[in-house]
Amino acid sequence: MGVPAVEDLLRALAPQVLGALVRRFGHFDTAEDATQEALIAAAVGWPRDGVPENPRAWLITVASRRLTDRLRAEQARRRREEIAGARMLAQWRPVPVADRTPDGDDTLILLFLCCHPALPAASQVALTLRAVGGLSTAEVARAFLVPQETMTRRISRGKQRIRDSGLPFAMPAPAERPARLTAVLRVLYLIFNEGYASTSGPGLLRADLAAEAIRLTRLLHAALPDAEEVTGLLALMLLTDARAPARTGPHGELVPMAEQDRSRWRAAQIVEGTALLAEVLPRGRAGPYQIQAAIAALHDEAASAEQTDWAQIAALYAALRRLDDNPLVALNHAVAVAMAEGPDVGLALVDQVTADGRLARDARLPAVRAHLLERRGDVAAALTEYRAAAGRATNLAQQRYLHARADRLDGG
Repeated sequence: MGVPAVEDLLRALAPQVLGALVRRFGHFDTAEDATQEALIAAAVGWPRDGVPENPRAWLITVASRRLTDRLRAEQARRRREEIAGARMLAQWRPVPVADRTPDGDDTLILLFLCCHPALPAASQVALTLRAVGGLSTAEVARAFLVPQETMTRRISRGKQRIRDSGLPFAMPAPAERPARLTAVLRVLYLIFNEGYASTSGPGLLRADLAAEAIRLTRLLHAALPDAEEVTGLLALMLLTDARAPARTGPHGELVPMAEQDRSRWRAAQIVEGTALLAEVLPRGRAGPYQIQAAIAALHDEAASAEQTDWAQIAALYAALRRLDDNPLVALNHAVAVAMAEGPDVGLALVDQVTADGRLARDARLPAVRAHLLERRGDVAAALTEYRAAAGRATNLAQQRYLHARADRLDGG
């Protein structure tokens, strides 16, 4: 198995191994360190020696040994071997079978643990992205639009709170689950977005992350089938991910939606996503994920870019803005309004997003402005904005696309 295939396998197994260690030993922060050591050992050894017959068991065994060594060293330093040993034995009690997920995977339990109300909301999301989603600290920082140093401290505090709280490694009781869903859903949404439009690296897509977010959301939907926003989020992911095969060209270049070959969209996912949406929308007031899924469905159901119902999409974004004070929602609303009513109206809304200030460093703001200026025929201004957007972009595929748009306007 080649190095890329090993890396894909390790990413999929990482949260399962971490979950197994936390279930057996507790000590969330130390378990994560031991898991990372086992993953490094596998990344070095497996391409050379071959993947073991049971890679998950191999990783758990190696990580358990590393964790045991760490705990023994800590016990020796503190001279509390007997007390620490008694605590470890107490934490080895098996969790009841009813608390396990249907496929025996502890990842969903780990997800709820990271989203425990003992943690601040920001730490819930950040820690889960790091521990369950496998994102680097830098990627999590970009998702929150904060410096990497700030996110490092936030994640460290989250692990410390879990370690000190003595939280049980088990699914929350049914009465507690609704209160935990907001953070869990946001985590899954951010993991999916990082997979669908990677913030950094050479490629636009990280299919492994998108697939993991969909898998986890399916698990959550199976556990909570009557939770409308869980259904809405699953529909949103399926309808959005359905376009992934057409989002890149033969050389990995970004293909905007208006230019995509819609015959390459995954029809089965569109059918499943629209069916979920049709099931959940009549139940009552739609939440943010259901509204976003409805927007995605309008895009997916349009036979061509020209036939997109931009007026209805703009109306849905307006409804979403009333529920979610997010500058990216406002930016998407501006695009939809521009497509429905003309670029000048959209640019006025973009100016409001600029004045807000929260997207001051985000490449998407000048990219949208460039697109609308180009539609208006202001080539010089659009060229400047495309160059500015390319300078802010951290994903190479997005950088190349933005430079290509600028070069085309510049006659290059």
